[in-house]
Amino acid sequence: MSGTGTVSSSPRTKPPTVLISGASIAGPALAYWLHRHGFAVTVVERAPALRTGGYKVDIRGAAIEVAERMGILGDIQRASTDMRSGAYVNDDGKRIATLPAAIFSARVGRDDEIMRGDLARILYERTRADVEYVFGDSITSLTERSGEHHQDHREYQDHRDREGRGACGVDVTFERGAPRRFDLVVGADGLHSNVRLLAFGPEEQFVRHLGAYISAFSLPNELGLDREELYHAVPGRLVCAYSSAGDPAAKGMLTFRSPRLAYDHRKPEQQLALLDAAFKDVGVAPSEGWTQVPRLLEAARAADDFYFDGMQLIEMDRWSRGRVVLLGDAAHCSSPASGQGSGMALVGAYVLAGELAAAGRGPEEAFARYEEEMRGYVAVNHAQAATFVKEMTADTRRQIRFRHLMMRMLPHVPWKNLVAKKIAEDVQRGANAITLKDHPVPVPVPVPVPADGHAAGGGRARGGGRAPAPRGAPATGHAPATGSAPATGGAPAA
Repeated sequence: MSGTGTVSSSPRTKPPTVLISGASIAGPALAYWLHRHGFAVTVVERAPALRTGGYKVDIRGAAIEVAERMGILGDIQRASTDMRSGAYVNDDGKRIATLPAAIFSARVGRDDEIMRGDLARILYERTRADVEYVFGDSITSLTERSGEHHQDHREYQDHRDREGRGACGVDVTFERGAPRRFDLVVGADGLHSNVRLLAFGPEEQFVRHLGAYISAFSLPNELGLDREELYHAVPGRLVCAYSSAGDPAAKGMLTFRSPRLAYDHRKPEQQLALLDAAFKDVGVAPSEGWTQVPRLLEAARAADDFYFDGMQLIEMDRWSRGRVVLLGDAAHCSSPASGQGSGMALVGAYVLAGELAAAGRGPEEAFARYEEEMRGYVAVNHAQAATFVKEMTADTRRQIRFRHLMMRMLPHVPWKNLVAKKIAEDVQRGANAITLKDHPVPVPVPVPVPADGHAAGGGRARGGGRAPAPRGAPATGHAPATGSAPATGGAPAA
């Protein structure tokens, strides 16, 4: 351990090895910081290539500070969705209430919004030359080795065998690759975390359903939207269509209230059937509702990036067990309703890497400090998510009409700035519910990979790793990207 809080190594002592499961947001962000702190990092991702699909995610508060420390804030700003306005529409699609994007999205100061795929691409390009990426593979077992002849198992490493493996560590088997041993394993693989299942048990014991489901997908921009989002409300349901800067396609988002439903999150046909059942009577005569909804349902079936999941929280007493630790949605999913998932992933990655570098005795101390720093931040955003879910949909037509009236009046009343400030304050409370420590990182900042996709440092990628698709291209297959739920927190209810 060096005096700067960075892991030191020598030709006789190899750097600690870390396996990260998940190549969405949390995983590559952690890989970035761990590499700079002197760790040797491998990222394994079930998908055959980087998933570049996805939807709007907010970068606010502490996440802005982390992005700035990473040197990617400028990249985020250049890839901003640049939304101009949001509007509510009636059954015929007529705009009945329009608000500027700053109020609609509750953004203040340097807050920004970016497509999830663009953020994933930025993080991948920042790390691919220095991190081993293994695409198209997944962990099948984790076996911790304590080292029979080593008295202090808390060190990252100890004496190594002929293959260079430490007596302490985690033996990992994969679906496709050969078994390997790592000093630490991190589950950054989302709400339905495989690492959490293997190390902590079935998902059901950690999930709290918030009473709603959400779907999102790409669709042709037949409405001619230009950096605008349209919302339509029916009792218990909310419909959204929007476009962002630089993307010729539009995005659809459908939300509905429901108790917990039984379905397989890996089978889109089951999810599409649930979506059809929830919206089958909307916009179809003689029923009321926006006439575009049937087209949105058709687009969902045709989309390559279809996403569907419950509004759910992950609540755990501990995020680590031995040498295995969870990060991001795998540890503390706050649901799409919070709008904070990607931001919390960036912040958590910074905190975890910094504490691992600072804790010279080993991972147990680092994991404890990581949890201690993050718990309050997570608690605030969990509470806000539960509130935002209830506000997203209205119970009756009468409630919807009242909300629309309030939104129509807002731009014209003298106290409109106070209302906007109150909305923003609620969101900012969650975004800024943590004070970041300063973790010095003497390793030079990695050079981004050139546009031709050739890593200057001989970047490593195996098992189908290839350069990301162009911006706006759909994700591979129907399975949602890890942590790729659309950001919804902070948007006014309809």
